[in-house]
Amino acid sequence: MAVPGSLRRQPANRGLVSHCTHHHIVVFLLTFFSYSLLHASRKTFSNVKVSISSQWTPSCLNSTAPGLRPYELWNGTHLFPNAEEATLFLGTLDTIFLFSYAVGLFVSGIVGDRLNLRWVLSFGMCSSALVVFSFGTLTEWLHFYNKWFYCCLWVVNGLLQSTGWPCVVAVMGNWFGKAGRGFVFGLWSACASVGNILGAFLASCVLKYGYEYAFLVTASVQFAGGVIVFFGLLTSPKEVGLPELGADEDKVSVEEDANRPLMSNDDVDDDDRNYSIQATDNDNQPKAIGFFQACCLPGVVLYSLAYACLKLVNYSFFFWLPFYLSNNFGWKEAEADQLSIWYDVGGIIGGTIQGLVSDVLQKRAPVLAVSLLFAVGSLFGYSRSPNSKPINAMIMAITGFFIGGPSNMISSAISADLGRQDLVKGSSEALATVTGIVDGTGSIGAAVGQYLVSLIQENLGWMWVFYFFILMTSSTILFISPLIVREIRLLLHEQRLRMLAE
Repeated sequence: MAVPGSLRRQPANRGLVSHCTHHHIVVFLLTFFSYSLLHASRKTFSNVKVSISSQWTPSCLNSTAPGLRPYELWNGTHLFPNAEEATLFLGTLDTIFLFSYAVGLFVSGIVGDRLNLRWVLSFGMCSSALVVFSFGTLTEWLHFYNKWFYCCLWVVNGLLQSTGWPCVVAVMGNWFGKAGRGFVFGLWSACASVGNILGAFLASCVLKYGYEYAFLVTASVQFAGGVIVFFGLLTSPKEVGLPELGADEDKVSVEEDANRPLMSNDDVDDDDRNYSIQATDNDNQPKAIGFFQACCLPGVVLYSLAYACLKLVNYSFFFWLPFYLSNNFGWKEAEADQLSIWYDVGGIIGGTIQGLVSDVLQKRAPVLAVSLLFAVGSLFGYSRSPNSKPINAMIMAITGFFIGGPSNMISSAISADLGRQDLVKGSSEALATVTGIVDGTGSIGAAVGQYLVSLIQENLGWMWVFYFFILMTSSTILFISPLIVREIRLLLHEQRLRMLAE
């Protein structure tokens, strides 16, 4: 009995290895470090909050010292009467950034599909670097402190930083096809965690000279990265005369039916699908799809809602984990910052391994479901972690593995799958838009979550915060349950066909 083509699976990384060139490596590294630099500047703001709060509050005066200066002159440049109000304003800036970042993602995805991705990414990096420099360095050098000015700058920064993720995912989607995409994107999506570590390192090196130099260093490095991206990034293989990605994939499309995690249009003729992106006929060129068309693509809405719940949990760990360790266990702030890195380490390993497993199975949703089920257990276990740094670090890494891993998969590999499914004929012109929708919805959830976490913690305590995380993780599974059921049915059907073929 002949084995159906969908069951004649190739090794997950065979196509990847056979078509990998030095251009693929350069694209991987440039997109990886471009987004790492964007994340590094965000992490810098988190790392210098204590110094900024101190600068924005009145200096402590010795009551026995003679009044050499009027009080108004001594404290005339300070914004807040005490550290509590300064800290509250810093939290408000976080929320402002996340909301503007979420709105910007929806717009940036559409813009990225209509303009050159390299231009959009480079503009976002360089412009964001200038805003960060103005926010943290220029205002301090000029001794100019104004709450509304800071808010406006952070709104602009959120909008500019939103150009990063849709563009880098779209570029990676142009260069790396379905073969090995889960592993490649799982490894590549560690860029955010690497950016967090890089930002912490750069800030700690110069913080002793003043917090303004931490912003200066990260802004300078980010601006230089934007210039390198503008002159060095290739957005698609056609720019160097390599065959368009979809053409190679279509030649083995029958053998890779099981690799499609979403609904596909099997009625498309092979002659229509094997087109070249280098064709001169404008009628055959892919056109950017609209926002509502992208929302109607199979799986986009479900994964967007799921990612809103999951990113809420993931970003809550990003913003609150050091504070939780200091507040709950009484550990020093520097020790808490160093220990929190283990969550990112777990996420890096989780995204890579789970992406590889999804390549082998040629299905994404079941892998996510299993990981998220374990995430519920790890969250419950971490909420009861003893006052021991080694044990806490171990459970934290496990939690990052099962939460950060699925988060990386949805925002990278699955977004690329959604933007290159058959209904858009693998057109790259849907990639940035779909990625913007998924990540934008997730950022809205993350923005709302930061307020809810502080509210729950203040009124009910940290244990209820973890119960809230468990609820959000369970909601993630609920939203993608139709896709989980569909892909498990496909796996069982393929298994029955193999048994009949033997």
